[in-house]
Amino acid sequence: MKQVYNMANTSYGSLATLLLLFTISAAIRTGAAQYPVQSQNLVTDNVSVVEGETATISCRVKNNDDSVIQLLNPNRQTIYFRDVRPLKDARFQLVNFSDNELRVALSNVSLSDEGRYVCQLYTDPPQEAYADITVLRKSKVELTYDRMYTVTSLLRFTVTREDDGVPVICIVDHPAVKDFQAQKYLEVQYKPEVKIVVEFPVGLTREGENLELTCRAKGKPEPQQVNWVKVDDDVPSHAVITGSDLFIENLNKSFNGTYRCVASNSVGESYDDYILYVYDAPTTTPKLTTTTISATTPPPDIIQDTAPSTEAAAHDSRAGTEAQRSVDHAVIGGVVAVVVFAMLCLLIVLGRYFARHKGTYFTHEAKGADDAADADTAIINAEGGHNNSDEKKEYYI
Repeated sequence: MKQVYNMANTSYGSLATLLLLFTISAAIRTGAAQYPVQSQNLVTDNVSVVEGETATISCRVKNNDDSVIQLLNPNRQTIYFRDVRPLKDARFQLVNFSDNELRVALSNVSLSDEGRYVCQLYTDPPQEAYADITVLRKSKVELTYDRMYTVTSLLRFTVTREDDGVPVICIVDHPAVKDFQAQKYLEVQYKPEVKIVVEFPVGLTREGENLELTCRAKGKPEPQQVNWVKVDDDVPSHAVITGSDLFIENLNKSFNGTYRCVASNSVGESYDDYILYVYDAPTTTPKLTTTTISATTPPPDIIQDTAPSTEAAAHDSRAGTEAQRSVDHAVIGGVVAVVVFAMLCLLIVLGRYFARHKGTYFTHEAKGADDAADADTAIINAEGGHNNSDEKKEYYI
């Protein structure tokens, strides 16, 4: 028995071609390789079928409680609902329908029929089981010599980068052999995946700081070339590019723009962009300092001689505490001054208010007293005398 395996190079988004060549004595009987797939009480099988032949899909239920079974195609269209076929494709024929099984045959299978078919069971919640149909294309059958045949089977399917390293198994069903199979691991090539990582700084990029970027590229085969460019401009002349790293020191706003990392391999080229925006340098706020001079404060020259050195103060853990206390005292003093000033303003406003509302009261009780010689005469000569005391009125001006 002779076996020849040939796997063509594959790439992302292209067709992978698997060519299996077998020379087997006696006639070949083609059949379907089945692998059970279970989902709770619902069971189905994966099916492999030669192009042009018939594939049978079986949806089986264990311990069915009269729930409805239906079969869907890879586009989620209903093929059979119980024993009724809504889909207008005469190639699908009902083989068996009972409480425990829905079996459907698909004749004259083509490559377009490949995909995942869904068995559904209407329970609460609904259950699903999946049957993957794989279509094998038999290219030719050759008679090599007396009653010896060479059968070539070609399988084409679309691959993605996730299929890299996945095994593909070909199983031969023949009375002369038992459990005869061949296995091949897919080698899927794909263009690089590129990502720019900011190593420094953490946070905003400001004037005067440095910038360090790393370009990470992953592909199969491994990317052979990684380049840094600046979109619509040149990379700064003093920028340092080391392999996949880009380093720019002493940033300023003239460096603003889009920096691009481009990676390539034999499959293709990919890139990732980093938009640089340089912010203003942070402004420094002068520290508040207070000086308290008491009656026992020595002269300035003595203060200079006795003051601790800057280096000693820097290592004194109490220096920060004393400065904080001075700042706190200054804040408290400021608050007290504001309160006193507000109270003075309030007193001034109230004084002006009462001064503006001060008046003189005039009555008619002593009218005519200016011409009297004494007080008794004034009272007697007062207009109206005591007889009109009930009519006296006061006026406020």
